[in-house]
Amino acid sequence: MSDSTSRFGFVAFAETWNGRLAMLGFVIGLATELLTGQGILGQIGLG
Repeated sequence: MSDSTSRFGFVAFAETWNGRLAMLGFVIGLATELLTGQGILGQIGLG
């Protein structure tokens, strides 16, 4: 990476990827909950 722009911290690039990964995690968690019939806490033994 030869440019001088930052890829870390509160910059648009990092926030865009943070949002994408959060949406992906939410969808995976919802799909897992629908497939197993248990909530997230129940899956890890806390519920």
